[in-house]
Amino acid sequence: MTEETLIEILPPIRHWPALDLTGVDFDPVLTELMREGPITRIQLPNGEGWAWLVTRYEDVRMVTNDPRFSREAVMDRPVTRLAPHFIPARGAVGFLDPPDHSRLRRSVAAAFTAKGVERIRDMSRRVLDELVDELLQDGPPADLTATVLSPFPIAVICELMGVPAGDRHIMHTWTQLILSSADVSEKARNEMGAYFADLIGLREGSSAEDVTSLLGAAVGRGEVTLEEAVGLAVLLQIGDEAVTNNSGQMFYILLTRPDLAERLRAEPEIRPQAIDELLRYIPHRNAVGLSRIATEDVGVQGVRIRAGDAIYVSYLAANRDPDVFPFPETIDFSRSPNPHMSFGCGPHYCPGGMLARMESQLLVDALLDRLPGLKLAVPPDKVPFKKGALIRGPETLPVMW
Repeated sequence: MTEETLIEILPPIRHWPALDLTGVDFDPVLTELMREGPITRIQLPNGEGWAWLVTRYEDVRMVTNDPRFSREAVMDRPVTRLAPHFIPARGAVGFLDPPDHSRLRRSVAAAFTAKGVERIRDMSRRVLDELVDELLQDGPPADLTATVLSPFPIAVICELMGVPAGDRHIMHTWTQLILSSADVSEKARNEMGAYFADLIGLREGSSAEDVTSLLGAAVGRGEVTLEEAVGLAVLLQIGDEAVTNNSGQMFYILLTRPDLAERLRAEPEIRPQAIDELLRYIPHRNAVGLSRIATEDVGVQGVRIRAGDAIYVSYLAANRDPDVFPFPETIDFSRSPNPHMSFGCGPHYCPGGMLARMESQLLVDALLDRLPGLKLAVPPDKVPFKKGALIRGPETLPVMW
């Protein structure tokens, strides 16, 4: 097949609506797109035009690691997207390419290493024990999301960030607004940004190990600008919401599949591996996240992506690639190796991956060991899931024990 022929045979543009999906059902549109080929074309509900989509594991890895696909180039483009209010903030880490991206990530890397995460493990366990004590004291039924799965990650990320405990509530409120699809998102982002600008400004000479102190010191040394530091702080702070939603989905699975929960109670040593399998399996988000722009013509699976074309990767689809994960629809706690992409891939890999794993492990230990009779208080199909949000998860998780 000549190169000219490749250009002619473009796959059809598939409209991908914003579906409000319940439970942990896999997106039916994404299932069809995966079936249609390794590379397809999509149109999302907002923005303009169409974009390429890659769904196979190896292609996702190639696109996320290839410098010819740029996040920065998205800045001034009305790319087709899921969110209506998507306003890329100039200098924000999600829209930087190396070397600027690497420089900014380096400024906070120490907080997210194994040592940095270990620093807050005891505090995290203490907070969680107190939340479970209150849960037991108040008695069933309870909403696991409101009582544990939401306040716990907020406390942990605020500790890591260096946000005073008294400000956790406002951080949670801003995060919810930023991640909603409503037009209040930008206002909340600006308010959180102003808060962090003050906090980072106060810590320019700091030698403490929390994130805002590390950012303050980096700004003081002239390694990052205040604007860059604020953009990164906002992104890291709202990242805690992913733990709430992922944990909500994990416990929804464990409570609707009691055989899996019982196995984790009986074999605590397999819990870390089981959590990785649950992270691979759960649908973390709706549709796709941020796009990239090809800065020159690039061939992917025999298709020419032209310079200027937008392209998305689907980590959810990569996590179900049968070439990498045999029987991908099966939750297999003995799956090894398990190189899932739930925290992304390439330079934009989620810095909080180790932190999220620690939180998930503490949650599984505390809730399975301290609440042996934990079960849903309503039928599985009556658990309400978030609507109109960019990330997926139960709105509430009614339980009894």
